[in-house]
Amino acid sequence: MPLRCQYCDTEYAFHAGEWRDLAGIASQVREFGARHVCVTGGEPLAQPNCLKLLERLCDDGFDVSLETSGALDVGAVDARVARVIDVKTPGSSEAARNRIENFQLLSPRDQLKFVICSRADYDWSKAFIDEHRLGEKCQILFSPSFQQLSPTMLADWILSDRLPVRFQMQLHKVLWGDVPGK
Repeated sequence: MPLRCQYCDTEYAFHAGEWRDLAGIASQVREFGARHVCVTGGEPLAQPNCLKLLERLCDDGFDVSLETSGALDVGAVDARVARVIDVKTPGSSEAARNRIENFQLLSPRDQLKFVICSRADYDWSKAFIDEHRLGEKCQILFSPSFQQLSPTMLADWILSDRLPVRFQMQLHKVLWGDVPGK
């Protein structure tokens, strides 16, 4: 049940890709020589073997994080995996899909990411964080929606309000644009 956020950065994942077994994926990951592996791209938890892949990567000694839309239950995710849950703002067109039950499962090593599309999204996000006491549970990330909200404007709002959040950008889009596979 993948979401269709209006700012989606992995639309190509709706139709592209190739099937691989867990051993093949783990082997390719080792070839990159990286210590940290982030499983992302659309909604990883919608893939039937995602939980097994996360466990396998942890067993192989990688530091693993999972980036998820937050619309699916994260309760079965291996405890060694850091969860990065995307809280959908009204500007995403998917805010009704936020799975509030996931917030009870958060630990200090997890993160909640808010992609902010407008001042209305920013104000909604601040109220949402307060309402659910999310700042006490894990790290909060605010990211401007690429080419929709000025990064400087969002940073200014955060500084002005002295919000205890981290500013983040979709760096892959800044470096390589909005083109998949680049």
